[in-house]
Amino acid sequence: MAQRSKPLRRCIGCAERREKASMIRIVRTPEGELEIDTRGKVPGRGCYVCVQPSCVARGLSGGKLARALRMDELSEESRDNLKKSLNDLIDDKAGEVRR
Repeated sequence: MAQRSKPLRRCIGCAERREKASMIRIVRTPEGELEIDTRGKVPGRGCYVCVQPSCVARGLSGGKLARALRMDELSEESRDNLKKSLNDLIDDKAGEVRR
C-alpha cells in the first residue's frame, strides 16, 4: 500500500512549505475576530506560520497577515495582541520539547 503524504502548508513569514502539524494556524472567524487555532478545527479563513519567532515577526509585518486572511487591514492593537499570544505559544512549545 502506498503511504499517504502529509498535508503541507506555506508559512506567511518565510514562505516555506512545511507539514501542517508542525505549524500554527491563525484564523479570521466569520464574525471577523482573529484567533489562534491550536486544533485546526475553528471555522473561518486561515493561514499558517512556522513555530519560530522570526517567522511570526515577518508574517505580522507589512500586511502579509491581512492579505492572507483577506482583511482590509489589521489594527496595531490586534497585531500586538496576536504577536504576544503567538510568542507565548512558541515559548510553551519550546518548553515541552526541552522536557
